[in-house]
Amino acid sequence: MKILVPVKRVVDYNVKVRVKPDQTGVDLANVKMSMNPFCEIAVEEAIRLKEKGVAEEIIVVSIGPAQAQETIRTALAMGADRGILIQTDDAVEPLAVAKLLKAVVDEENPEIVLLGKQAIDGDNNQTGQMLAALLDWPQGTFASEIELADGKAKVTREIDGGLQTLSLTLPAVVTTDLRLNEPRYASLPNIMKAKRKPIDTKAPADYGVDTAPRLTVVKVAEPPKREAGIKVESVAELVDKLKNEAGVI
Repeated sequence: MKILVPVKRVVDYNVKVRVKPDQTGVDLANVKMSMNPFCEIAVEEAIRLKEKGVAEEIIVVSIGPAQAQETIRTALAMGADRGILIQTDDAVEPLAVAKLLKAVVDEENPEIVLLGKQAIDGDNNQTGQMLAALLDWPQGTFASEIELADGKAKVTREIDGGLQTLSLTLPAVVTTDLRLNEPRYASLPNIMKAKRKPIDTKAPADYGVDTAPRLTVVKVAEPPKREAGIKVESVAELVDKLKNEAGVI
């Protein structure tokens, strides 16, 4: 079995994001970048499936600037086999990403595409669903548990009412949630080995995909600062403020 794992280079989750003074976007100058946390979970799950003997090859694909090679190398150091970088300096929207991934799937013919449910920069939560629609494959989103056997994927997913279990006929698209696993740290020997693993570099034009944006960002602004709380002297005063100032009762 071959597994395709798309990964994204994003601002590190420990970094406090700054908005540009002109409010046209997020300031990325001299900011630490890393693999999207949900993508890390997808890579880890693919590696665990390979360790169980379920999968034979893990291919990691990333769409972004030349520096995204570092993100792919991280996945290779974790245990993936080879990488594909679709290099572009333009911001690529989820639909264009899904179209590029479909083209890669058509070339590589994986049995399953494992990807994070969303990226922490845009929080769109769209790419996996769009890819499944373009491929006309079954999909399991927000997976907290995955089992592969007999040409099927058993996916347990988290929903508002609890847990839902789906049986998907492979090939399929599965998006990963936080509680699926805990990603490993790459060991130094594996980091050195990853430098010798192949990464193919391509361009969106190689796949015949138009990545021109369909959306325009009007403004990016920081959320309003929270106001400090107040102390009240009695329950009666609390009820009065909730009723007459906050208007919640």
